[in-house]
Amino acid sequence: MCGRYASTKDPGKLAAEFAALDATGGAAPGADFNVAPTKNVFSVVQRHPRDEAGDRDPDRTERTIRVMRWGLVPMWAKDKSIGNRMINAKSETVTTKPAFRNSIKRYRCLLPADGWYEWKREGAAKQPFFMTSPDGNSLAMAGIFATWHDPQAEDASPLVTCAVLTTSAVGQLTDVHDRMPLVLPTAAWDQWLDPDLTDVADLLGPPSRELVDSLEVRPVSTAVNSVRNNGAQLVERVSLDAQAQAVGLDREVK
Repeated sequence: MCGRYASTKDPGKLAAEFAALDATGGAAPGADFNVAPTKNVFSVVQRHPRDEAGDRDPDRTERTIRVMRWGLVPMWAKDKSIGNRMINAKSETVTTKPAFRNSIKRYRCLLPADGWYEWKREGAAKQPFFMTSPDGNSLAMAGIFATWHDPQAEDASPLVTCAVLTTSAVGQLTDVHDRMPLVLPTAAWDQWLDPDLTDVADLLGPPSRELVDSLEVRPVSTAVNSVRNNGAQLVERVSLDAQAQAVGLDREVK
């Protein structure tokens, strides 16, 4: 699964990294070392631009950095609270689940992350780990999004929400958890973001062993367990022995 991650780059840096335009419009969230569900997050999308009349240009696409809320609210939902439990979509079932099948065909995005957190059970306790790229490049988590209009407030602005696709863990990550975000290599970005492509079945399998084994799997402080904590100290490597002595590894993820 993916229930927490870090995203600390500004939209300008992300735009350069993903060859996109900054379309956050001043709504960009700040650096966040403890991104949790329902927060606003950065996304990368590629769509056909529209003119002032709202008509699409079928011959051109634009890749942009946008802001979405984490926790997908399907367009048919009666209440946005449904998104609180739709933070992840399994790659194995995303094409058939009613809440996700339209989005996987037509509304795909990338969710940039410095890395993500996962918790390994050690007896009755859980030890957090941070999975990240040693070279500092962003990880591109496969995502889907949807636009929701509140049926009780016709004049309200539409709410754009997203979910992270997850898949079976591969390689060294299987020692931490049996699931992981579907991290896409750079070579797959164009296909995933193509707004005219409705079938991406060939991209829904787990990442390559090579990609996964290139990641750093870093034990970090149990301070990340609380969504109230933030700051660069959350992603710093800790000694497992020292932490076990200090806190007993007995805090559950909050």
